[in-house]
Amino acid sequence: MSDLPRKAVTRTVKLASLPLGFAGRATWGLGKRIGGKSAEIVARELQQRTADQLFKVLGELKGGAMKLGQALSVFESALPEEIAGPYRAALTKLQEAAPPMPTRTVHAVLEERLGEGWRELFLEFQDKPSAAASIGQVHRAVWHDGRRVAVKVQYPGAGEALLSDLAQLSRFARLLGPLVPGMDIKPLITELRDRVAEELDYGLEAEAQRKHAEEFADDPDVVVPGVVHQSDQVLVTEWIDGTPLADVIADGTPEQRDRAGQLLARFLFSGPARTGLLHADPHPGNFRLLPAGDDQEDVAGWRLGVLDFGTVDRLPGGLPETIGASLRMTLEGEAEGVYELLRKEGFVKETIDLDPDAVLEYLLPIIEPAQADEFTFTRDWIRSQAARIADVRSPAHQLGKQLNLPPSYLLIHRVTLSTIGVLCQLNATVRLRDELESWLPGFVPEGDADPAPAEAHA
Repeated sequence: MSDLPRKAVTRTVKLASLPLGFAGRATWGLGKRIGGKSAEIVARELQQRTADQLFKVLGELKGGAMKLGQALSVFESALPEEIAGPYRAALTKLQEAAPPMPTRTVHAVLEERLGEGWRELFLEFQDKPSAAASIGQVHRAVWHDGRRVAVKVQYPGAGEALLSDLAQLSRFARLLGPLVPGMDIKPLITELRDRVAEELDYGLEAEAQRKHAEEFADDPDVVVPGVVHQSDQVLVTEWIDGTPLADVIADGTPEQRDRAGQLLARFLFSGPARTGLLHADPHPGNFRLLPAGDDQEDVAGWRLGVLDFGTVDRLPGGLPETIGASLRMTLEGEAEGVYELLRKEGFVKETIDLDPDAVLEYLLPIIEPAQADEFTFTRDWIRSQAARIADVRSPAHQLGKQLNLPPSYLLIHRVTLSTIGVLCQLNATVRLRDELESWLPGFVPEGDADPAPAEAHA
């Protein structure tokens, strides 16, 4: 690939090849069946070819296509294994790597944004990127004061590409539906489009990262690299090493999985309470696990390194108290109270009447992780939840169709679902209730709440 494809026609043709490719492979599979291969072998080959094409097209296009691939990748744990297996590796690739843009393009952006003498800002600069994202790629370097840094360089034309991709993907949303059965992809694409301008603004990203870095400085559980320099299309931050979360998902020990899951849950709920911001891109590529000092074996001392603050939700008061209060009342079986609160917040429209007990019955399985002192997040559990809600014959599906998600809760909902998806990929046993009691407004009745959030639990 010589450069990020920017022409709308070129990108449209590439994206159109996805659904056309699915249809072509179905015909190919039928031919194989007639030729004597078993249905199971043909299905496996079909899925593998589809996964390979998915990565090739989304990865090459970067932009909105890759952004959608990353967003979908955290939901694969909800898929039946016979569907999830062949896609897992291809989608996970999108979290950590994609075809790089040419070195000459990188140098041109750096010269335009940092000046002709940009090389003097660095003692070292590696031309080969260490990671790629949907709108930019990251290079390792050494800043002129000796600090090891990550240099994020935005792809030229990234904004145009993002909007073009997502507009095209909206048209193909129904055809892409089989990638994540039971999930409506179109609202996800719409919400990604709404965030384009914000994600392209490295000034906003630097501001959000600085706020987190200051708040979590010297924190025993969370590490956020500081911002070193920022300009249009270039963001320089401190470098952090560590084990990618994707590696823990693939090969981690039970102890490592549990520690990673606990830290992820802690960051999800403590971040908004401490910074007024919600990190809204929780796919595994944005997290690292850092050992305590030189002791690689001390899993209990691991910290969570958090990257990429390009998408955040601004929540000055932390997560809405309605979430904590409705969660608590659901656990306490207060059907009428929960129903009234949901109606007041717009989750139940005024024109619709539902049975409060039926709403409670719908919610209880979903919030099972908050009921026990600790809960093991598994692929089987999330698949059972997805199947219950996706089955058009089930009462849960019928009731769910009548509920409404207010716009102010859209991003919170996606981030929570995505985080739960990652916890299930980890197969982690997590003390979720500890985190809710410490950080979620409204979860503990006002008279029982501590004057300040509880100390982080070991």
